[in-house]
Amino acid sequence: MKSSVISRLSFSGVTPGVGLKNALLMSSPEMIEHILKSGLAGRGGGAFLTGAKWKAVADRKAPVRYVICNGAEGEPGSFKDRAILSAYSQLVFEGMTIAAIAAGAREGILFLRAEYAYMRPHLESVLNARKENGQLGKNINGVKGADFEITIREGDGAYICGQETALIEFLEGFRGEPRNRPPYPAENGYYGCPTLVHNVETLGWVTSIFEKGVKWFRSLGSKRSPGLKLFSVSGDCASPGVYEFPLGLSVNEILEVVGAGDVKGVQIGGASGKIINPLQFERKIDAVDLPYGGAIIIFGKNRDMLEVAHSYLEFFSKESCGQCTPCRAGIVKILNGVKALRDGSCTMSYLNRLVELGETIELSSKCGLGQSAPAAFLSIVKHYPDELTGKRGDNRGYNRGEINEA
Repeated sequence: MKSSVISRLSFSGVTPGVGLKNALLMSSPEMIEHILKSGLAGRGGGAFLTGAKWKAVADRKAPVRYVICNGAEGEPGSFKDRAILSAYSQLVFEGMTIAAIAAGAREGILFLRAEYAYMRPHLESVLNARKENGQLGKNINGVKGADFEITIREGDGAYICGQETALIEFLEGFRGEPRNRPPYPAENGYYGCPTLVHNVETLGWVTSIFEKGVKWFRSLGSKRSPGLKLFSVSGDCASPGVYEFPLGLSVNEILEVVGAGDVKGVQIGGASGKIINPLQFERKIDAVDLPYGGAIIIFGKNRDMLEVAHSYLEFFSKESCGQCTPCRAGIVKILNGVKALRDGSCTMSYLNRLVELGETIELSSKCGLGQSAPAAFLSIVKHYPDELTGKRGDNRGYNRGEINEA
């Protein structure tokens, strides 16, 4: 099994310009078919087929289409897109250009989270160089009608703008709040036009596939989830960092690579992901078994899991846009319940109601923030019951006592 830190990613073997040159030898339908055959799915966590998005936008009868690169990366524990934009922004911009030509878009936007504003001068210089080289602007690479421009827009620090429709609302000048879906952005996106919204990493793989080919990409990963995936690995391990893994690896294999021993739990997908215990470490990370996001967070044997739940719920309660009641009010109620668990004043009936509330929030919230916010809490209740009842006896300093059966 192989893995690599950021300096040794597969992206480092891709020559900017080659993928674009190869793509421009194809018609738009051929470009879409090429990416469909690769099996590339979105690397932001949704795992929707990239080629299907392209086709949906290309098939819409509209005079204007857009491509948006979502560089929000506000998920706690995720920092791999920052690394890509720092070292491989050429591949991201090239992927945007290929996607735009395939889908018939002429304008693109890189949305950059507020905390990454320091990157903007570098990214602008890369864009200017691509224009000078004929890889952006009118008649790209001398191909008549291959026109595409990219602008950079900065966020204001809102986590919710990582959600694609909230991002579009923000770019249109409104408060970042999710829209009802359907319609999806591919039908009705930026200013009502068909819009491709892609993650930073996804666009890097687009460029790689057009240079190295479909067979190369499908030879990596698993049959049901082809290709490689970048992960931000943090927490209780010897070697945290940005890693590249083929999809389909087990959690145990990844823990071995990053030097993690005596692990109590692993969270796949960052703060909004579910936490699994050691009995599940043979499960595979792919689009079917353990859905991936951008982060793997490792909790060692000495971590207090209620403290983990408390921290995440505080974060989500502050970042909720407040638009829908399940998320706005429900997360605060679960947070209060975790506080009661930590001070030993939570009854069993109260805990059961909290679990029911968490499941209701998952089902009834309008967008992914609310739907995933209770995930860590529900995982901890399921997998770490001793930490709820105070039976661990480790004298950590919390006076939880035993949960009253009343």
